[in-house]
Amino acid sequence: MLGYLLRRLAVAIPTLFVVVTVAFFMMRAAPGSPFDLDRKLPPEIKKNVEAKFGFNKPLVVQYGDYVVGVLHGDFGPSLKYRDKTVLQIMKENYRPSLTIGLSAIIIAIFVGVNLGIIAALRQNGPADYTTMAIAIVGICIPSFVTAPLLQLLFASKLGWLPTAGWDDGAVPNLIMPVAVLALPQIAIISRLTRAGMIEVLRSNYVRTARAKGLPEYRIVFRHALRAAILPLISYLGPAFAGLLTGSLIVERIFNLPGLGKFFVTSALQRDYTVVMGMVIFFATLILVLNLLADVLYAVLDPRVRLA
Repeated sequence: MLGYLLRRLAVAIPTLFVVVTVAFFMMRAAPGSPFDLDRKLPPEIKKNVEAKFGFNKPLVVQYGDYVVGVLHGDFGPSLKYRDKTVLQIMKENYRPSLTIGLSAIIIAIFVGVNLGIIAALRQNGPADYTTMAIAIVGICIPSFVTAPLLQLLFASKLGWLPTAGWDDGAVPNLIMPVAVLALPQIAIISRLTRAGMIEVLRSNYVRTARAKGLPEYRIVFRHALRAAILPLISYLGPAFAGLLTGSLIVERIFNLPGLGKFFVTSALQRDYTVVMGMVIFFATLILVLNLLADVLYAVLDPRVRLA
């Protein structure tokens, strides 16, 4: 296990380095400057501002300085938000993304797995067709369509929920964003679970368990489900990372001060350091969650050895 983790770490570090390098030069290649979006500065003042943030240096030198800073845990100051560092901005705005993302993935796993089990046990029956129809609808309708429809129905027409806003994480403000994030994941998880369960329920060891007279619920939840959710584990790594870091569309539509909204705003404002900090955070989270998914895969399947 330790050797496997060290090998994965040896691969993850160069991967993260490549992500940082590509993101850095792509951001700098984009037209415009973080100092061009406000009122036009006199040339002398603009040169002084660029010198303050090191923009007067050659691009390769800027890149080297940035990498050295990152290695020391310094992501630099924001170019647009005065007196704030990148780490401060992320610390102040991670909670909305974490709250709605974690809530959405928990709901999606619970509902999606149970729907997939029901569909598999009632294969080619009304329950199966209904579940898969709901799953297809959930996959096909994008979030930027679902979110306004929910706002129109539950906020404008019925008045049950607030249209948008955070309100310090009040439950009524979370219901619609969490639902919009969870619905596509429920659809995907239910389909993956159904496919895995159908295959496992036809395996020899399940037939043997039934021949021995074991209760159906024990066969399903203790024997079949453990093997059936293995493909789901591989999917949940990047999906979990995507939900935890916040949805760009959902946070914009519901006006949530999360990481996704800040990422878009900073990219439009050419706030290079904030965008780079977000990219590094997202990439690291994906690498870590994928590693955890591989370890969990080995725990659930004894045939897998992390040598």
